[in-house]
Amino acid sequence: MSIRSTDVLIIGSGAAGLALALRLAPWCTVTVVCKADLDEGSTRYAQGGISAVLDAADSIEAHIDDTLIAGAGLCDPEAVRFTATHGPAAIGWLSEIGVAFTRQSGEPAAGSPYHLTREGGHSHRRVVHAADATGKAVSDALRDACRAHPRIELLERHMAVDLITRTGGQRGARSCRGAQLLDLDAAVMQTWHARSVALATGGASRVYLYTSNPEVATGDGIAMAWRAGCRVANLEFMQFHPTCLYLPAQGSRVFLISEAVRGEGGRLLLPDGTAFMAGFDARADLAPRDIVARAIDHEMKRLGIPCVYLDIRHRGAEFIRTHFPTIHAQCLAVGLDMTEQPLPVVPAAHYTCGGVVTDLRGRTDLQNLYAIGETAHTGLHGANRMASNSLLECLVFAESAANDILDRLPHLPRPGDSDLPSPSHPIRETGESITIRHNWMELRRAMWDYVGIVRNTERLQRAQRHVAVIRGEAEAQWANSPTIDPDLLELRNLATVAELIVRCALTRTESRGLHYTLDHPHPAPEALDSVLVPPNLPLPLHAMHWAD
Repeated sequence: MSIRSTDVLIIGSGAAGLALALRLAPWCTVTVVCKADLDEGSTRYAQGGISAVLDAADSIEAHIDDTLIAGAGLCDPEAVRFTATHGPAAIGWLSEIGVAFTRQSGEPAAGSPYHLTREGGHSHRRVVHAADATGKAVSDALRDACRAHPRIELLERHMAVDLITRTGGQRGARSCRGAQLLDLDAAVMQTWHARSVALATGGASRVYLYTSNPEVATGDGIAMAWRAGCRVANLEFMQFHPTCLYLPAQGSRVFLISEAVRGEGGRLLLPDGTAFMAGFDARADLAPRDIVARAIDHEMKRLGIPCVYLDIRHRGAEFIRTHFPTIHAQCLAVGLDMTEQPLPVVPAAHYTCGGVVTDLRGRTDLQNLYAIGETAHTGLHGANRMASNSLLECLVFAESAANDILDRLPHLPRPGDSDLPSPSHPIRETGESITIRHNWMELRRAMWDYVGIVRNTERLQRAQRHVAVIRGEAEAQWANSPTIDPDLLELRNLATVAELIVRCALTRTESRGLHYTLDHPHPAPEALDSVLVPPNLPLPLHAMHWAD
């Protein structure tokens, strides 16, 4: 058992967390925590790219308009403008630290040195990419830069258990003072004090049975922030990526077929070869993800088929191998050649559009606690995230949060360790691991069956009952166990987030963006966020009222 300290503790090692660490490290000590290996986050698996205005024929206003349209009336215009405006500089920063984006062949078109592709919802080619493995290129560059920096400490295989909070100071304001961590390899608990803490733990797509996300995407940051007294918003807007490779024998993790395939001319087909997207939207295969996912879901249910097909053979084998080398190789590994046959695809849970409520600096309701990336609700995505805005959000808000942290850090004293709690629980599996595994699968199946692409009130209420039982059992095990089981910790977090998703969905008596309910098939006249307030949040002491 130990007590340690750092200036800034960052929980999560994806694009948001590592970018924040690099922005901070020249001026303070930084500790980055990840519960698996440093590479094992959602960033690494992002294929398509990062949206930014880099072409003279494009404009910031067009990027803003496209994002607002995709968000179905629920985006915060200020957050959208802030993000789009800072996009080009974010790409420049990534290039400086070594991300090798795909370049134009020959003379640059319209002044852009990068090859730009177009994805669903975009009116222009504005997606900069590194072939079809942009996430890996970004992740590798950020990882290498962080490993090389002497002021960044990287803690792999450490799980955050809960945030450490205190009440006091001006108007009895609540603040975050650090976090309790599990060292999985040494099997010990640690108390970490930090003058600022940032949650960058990604989303919660593992709450669903089938997802494109890695195993670490269990909503830990959202759950910890909620328990600490932070508001969450719009968690009902879970984005299902429309085109994940369908293999009957596959497990819960499915391989994503990038939206860039449709951006370069790929067409969605029924088993008889009929293209169907034009019947659902004038943009056909380039419609936003929520529309495409619902269209596929509709056709699968109407025809009783297990999947639809994505066909790009007409672009030719050389084009496909050049533009989509990773996807082509992955498909070949399972016996599918996309140069010769259409690929079987289905939707799968992919991105959490809601999250912990923040302002444009990443501030949450808890002083000294920030949330960035997929963990946060900034207002950028509204009711549906536009393709390739996610990595952009990570980079832009990492810089914004870093600036705010550095502004405040000199004024934050480092208190003594004596006022921090000491670790108490040993780490080992509980005797109820079979119960944990059963509840884990039951939770994810209930969310898949009842809180999926198409919903209704009865299904949501059924899900609420199922989730309440599972969460109650998880909390009881957690409270009564003399040990801390890492699997139980993840189940506790996942059940918390599942409950919040269902609560948000039940409050939205309309269909908007990613939330489509048969009982209310039309949007309400006014677009409102679904904000949940924890019982221990003393409003109005929220992010905009921090003592500076």
